[in-house]
Amino acid sequence: MSGFSPELIEYLEGKISFEEFEQRREERKSREKDGENASAEENEEDVEAPSSSRKASGKSQSQDETDGETADGVSKSVHRVFASMLGENEEEEDEEEEEEEEEEEEEEEEEEEEEGEEEEETTEQPTAGDVFVLEMVLNRETKKMMKEKRPRSKLPRALRGLMGEANIRFARGEREEAILMCMEIIRQAPLAHEPFSTLAMIYEDQGDMEKSLQFGLIAAHLNPSNTEEWVRLAEMSLEQDNIKQAVFCYTKALKYDPSNVRYLWERSSLYEQLGEQKMAMDGYRRILNLLAPSDGERFMQLARDMAKSYYEANDVTSAIEIVEEAFSKHQSLVSMEDVNIAAELYISSKQYDKALAVITDFTGIVLEKKAPERSAAEEKKDAAVETQENQEAVTDSQSQPVAESSAPAVEKVSCCIPEGVPIDITVKLMVCLIHLNILEPLSPLLTTLVEQNPEEMGDLYLDVAEAFLDVGEYNSALPLLSSLVCSERYNLAVVWLRHAECLKALGHMERAAESYAKVVDLAPLHLDARISLSTLQQQLGRPEKALEALEPMYDPDTLAQDANAAQQELKLLLHRSTLLYSQGKMYGYIDTLLTMLAMLLKVAMSRAQVCLISSSKSGERHLYLIKVSRDKISDNDDQETANCDAKAIFAVLTSVLTKDDWWNLLLKAIYALCDLSRYKEAELLVDSSLEYYSFYEDRQKRKELEYFGLSAAILDKNFRKAYNYIRIMVMENVNKPQLWNIFNQVTMQSQDVRHHRFCLRLMLKNPDNHVLCVLNGHNAFVSGSFKHALGQYVQAFRANPDEPLYSLCIGLTFIHMASQKYVLKRHALLVQGFSFLHRYLDLRGPCQESFYNLGRGLHQLGLLHLAIHYYQRALELPPLTLEGIETDQTDLRRDTAFNLSLIYQSSGNTRMAQKMLYTYAVV
Repeated sequence: MSGFSPELIEYLEGKISFEEFEQRREERKSREKDGENASAEENEEDVEAPSSSRKASGKSQSQDETDGETADGVSKSVHRVFASMLGENEEEEDEEEEEEEEEEEEEEEEEEEEEGEEEEETTEQPTAGDVFVLEMVLNRETKKMMKEKRPRSKLPRALRGLMGEANIRFARGEREEAILMCMEIIRQAPLAHEPFSTLAMIYEDQGDMEKSLQFGLIAAHLNPSNTEEWVRLAEMSLEQDNIKQAVFCYTKALKYDPSNVRYLWERSSLYEQLGEQKMAMDGYRRILNLLAPSDGERFMQLARDMAKSYYEANDVTSAIEIVEEAFSKHQSLVSMEDVNIAAELYISSKQYDKALAVITDFTGIVLEKKAPERSAAEEKKDAAVETQENQEAVTDSQSQPVAESSAPAVEKVSCCIPEGVPIDITVKLMVCLIHLNILEPLSPLLTTLVEQNPEEMGDLYLDVAEAFLDVGEYNSALPLLSSLVCSERYNLAVVWLRHAECLKALGHMERAAESYAKVVDLAPLHLDARISLSTLQQQLGRPEKALEALEPMYDPDTLAQDANAAQQELKLLLHRSTLLYSQGKMYGYIDTLLTMLAMLLKVAMSRAQVCLISSSKSGERHLYLIKVSRDKISDNDDQETANCDAKAIFAVLTSVLTKDDWWNLLLKAIYALCDLSRYKEAELLVDSSLEYYSFYEDRQKRKELEYFGLSAAILDKNFRKAYNYIRIMVMENVNKPQLWNIFNQVTMQSQDVRHHRFCLRLMLKNPDNHVLCVLNGHNAFVSGSFKHALGQYVQAFRANPDEPLYSLCIGLTFIHMASQKYVLKRHALLVQGFSFLHRYLDLRGPCQESFYNLGRGLHQLGLLHLAIHYYQRALELPPLTLEGIETDQTDLRRDTAFNLSLIYQSSGNTRMAQKMLYTYAVV
């Protein structure tokens, strides 16, 4: 570190900043320069003093300078070389070089002045001296141009001798010692590139190319301006199949030599191998900009290759830009291949006018417009009309002009194709003419095309046929397509599809259906062909064949993994479901709906423990929803994998159908299952849908699904599950009578007592709710807690004393309390019970219901003669007529007659009992 300046040492130790380092270095340089100037002035004063010894020394010095040798007899150049090897200060060399350059500049100025004086003195021919002077000037200029500023080495002066020793050891074959020396230099000067370069050469000599490459990269990073070293490292990286590292090395080389075409070409080729087409094309574009105008062939070839690459990458716009640039710069080098490429690009981007212009400009093809010949009669007629118009114009300039006698003649277009034009360009000309609606010159061109063998030129046949189809010329396209489908090489699905579309447009439905069937045979996964074939078969009155065309294309495993396959299958199933519904095949319709919903609700069905199976329990094989255990679900489907697949497929499925469309599809499936009395499956489908987040987060849809689940559970007589639904509903809507009616129906059918505690807890939260009072009273009455029931009924009675039901319930409670075995004040209970029953009779009025309930209470107490009276009164009255309920359901005569028969039978009057049953209870 002794060779470093003080400010550099402080900067490396972190004591000062880089700005302070720069400032101190400038100050030090200025001080050194002032000192040199002062010493030079002292030397001048010494020279002015007369001294024989100094003159002698000056003579010897001038003699040494002229001889170019030191006092030891060694030349100065050799001395400089040894000094550089021994590591002397480079600053002295730089100063010497600067002094030499200054001396040379002064000499040049003197020579120029001399030359100017000589020119002023004489204007004669140049002498030998003048030529010599000129050569000297040219030599100096050449030396200046050849001089390049070499990079400043970061190796300290004290370590340069050791570096030289390491190189000598390596040259002698002492590799281990050389490696140790280089490592020591690296330890002391880690920013110097020389030891790393030497180590790279040592390991390369040993055959360890990987280590050699690593040390070479370090050396290159420490000395990044050496472009040749970066290129060498890139080649070494390619030998080790490290393309990315080679690209990096070429990028570093291009940073210091950006106009090197070879480096750009190599890097772009490597980008192509890596599949980075955009970076490769950017490199090729830079090459095009760097190529000289004289290098036209290379420019055209590169532009041709770039256009093909852009076209393969579906970047037609960039390809067109490259071709247009090539055509504008090198028109004389445009070949037929270039014209073919340009026309293909313009046609693919639907720029038919530009394609036609390129073809006619560079191939010699001529399109001429010719006016049709006119007969003499037409000419006379036109002359007469012109005369008449002139006369009218003279007489009345404001009058309306006479209509033209004849429309302008339609111009005819003729085409002249020189020999040697390839058939490919001729076909592209035909395509352009077809799309530009210039159909006159097509007849001879079509004749030329038809003469070609379709086995060899089938692609050209197809291009012309597709052009005719695009403009609606189906009659012209059909012969070409028929020739292709009859060939062996072009008997392909895409050709048959075009043939079928052409026949369908012409109204040949039968033949079009045959062509679509051929497409489905050759390409079973072609969705559009299947849908078109199904539509045609339906129109032709073949519903079974229409369904066959829409058979599923993929198996379930493929649908679970491939999102694109799921998308295609979903579109197919949508058309199939519509077709099945129109044909009235509901089982198949449900199968299609369940398949589509299973694709969307796969993860939700796993959480709900629902599985879709195929079974033939109804005689035919159909799909059914079943409930499975958690163990089977976990064995069949991995939860994490299912979630990942569902996320990928969900985006595709929602792109085909929106959220509302899926909701409508779910409703259709639920309605269809209920129509077929498959209520259990409707329940499972609702359960799965409630596990689906998109439906569950929508409050309105969630409530609607809960109502569907409640209805399906009641219809399936699964009252335990129905209770779970209705329980939540009544908690949210306590004052809704309809829900309490359903609640009563469910609790009556379930034969479960879970709702007793539920009603009590809900009563605590809603103490003023009359429905809960009555329900708690009923629950206590059924449980035998008559006092508790009486308290609830009385609470409801006080709130609404005019309600007949409350009086009936209180009266029946008193009667049941009086009917117990151990009871006090039985007579008082009976009196209170019958008082409330009579109050009920007054409020309800005379009807079957009121007389029957009164008679039933007397019957229970054993007052049979009074019970018979009220029973007979009930038989005499007609049933109540209620809206929405059949009369047979409100008729109590059968119940009344049965109770009377029991009374008569207990008294021994069997005939009367039989009469009652035969009269009212026989079905």
